[in-house]
Amino acid sequence: MKIGDLLVKNPIFLAPMAGITDLPFRLLCREQGCGVVFTEMISAKGLYYRNTRTQNMLEIHPDEHPIGVQIFGSEPLLMARMAEKISETSADLIDINMGCPAPKIVKNGEGSALLKNPRLVEEIVREVSRASAKPVTIKIRKGFDEKSINGVEIALIAEQAGAAAVTVHGRTREQFYSGTADWNIIKQVKSRLSIPVIGNGDIFSAQDALRMKEQTGCDGIMVARGAQGNPWLFRDIIALRDTGIVPQPPSARERIQTALRHMHMLIQIKGEKVGVCEIRKHVSWYLKGLKGAGQIRKLINTISTASEMEDTLLSYQIQLESTIQ
Repeated sequence: MKIGDLLVKNPIFLAPMAGITDLPFRLLCREQGCGVVFTEMISAKGLYYRNTRTQNMLEIHPDEHPIGVQIFGSEPLLMARMAEKISETSADLIDINMGCPAPKIVKNGEGSALLKNPRLVEEIVREVSRASAKPVTIKIRKGFDEKSINGVEIALIAEQAGAAAVTVHGRTREQFYSGTADWNIIKQVKSRLSIPVIGNGDIFSAQDALRMKEQTGCDGIMVARGAQGNPWLFRDIIALRDTGIVPQPPSARERIQTALRHMHMLIQIKGEKVGVCEIRKHVSWYLKGLKGAGQIRKLINTISTASEMEDTLLSYQIQLESTIQ
């Protein structure tokens, strides 16, 4: 699969997710076979004003490639200037967010609000594509609401304006993440475009990924919430695709040890206070389905030091293993 001049050998993508797809999480997903990762969505305006936190989100590790940087905004020329700046980094792609449903983003006319303004979509994609030395992609939803399903129209406009690929999430903005993703819209977009189309929505198992590919004919699969606490999902998708067999799920020990490693990666980059705070949500996802996980999750949300988190999780691991024996 080619996105512009970028050859993607493994078209299984990690979706950009705010507060989730930072450097440590991206590296863990890459280790499990993820083909392309994306940063959290980055404010073009924040980059323009040199906001320190925003600029830090551009940090890229050599082991991450290929990696896309996702930006959001609604000002074509400003976004183009920032795309030119990002092109000077080691990023392999620049993605434009046109799907975020968060109220504060939509209120500013950004994210999925752009779906209501096809002319502005065209201008943004055209200007960013002209300014960028890297392939430009967009991520959209099927429409803003059920009365305005225009995913195909927006995708065609983006292709004509210079986009090298389109990712389609099969929900409207009004759905947020509720209900079921409509994979038929992905199929419709794929049938009309000549550039690659990446399907997104409701990929929680390897079987889901292969079923989406079969039903829609999409060129790539993008995993979002299904990867939370489960970077092994990428391994599973590849194994099922290549061998027809899904590996055994990770053991409790593997989940807990990965959670601890994840924490230490966060601490190394963000410091202990922030790292321990941020790992809490990830630990809850890593432990999902394990016996007694509910009690541990409550306890974890009160922990503020790395040593206490380690002691708690290792004690829980011993408890689980003794139960199994």
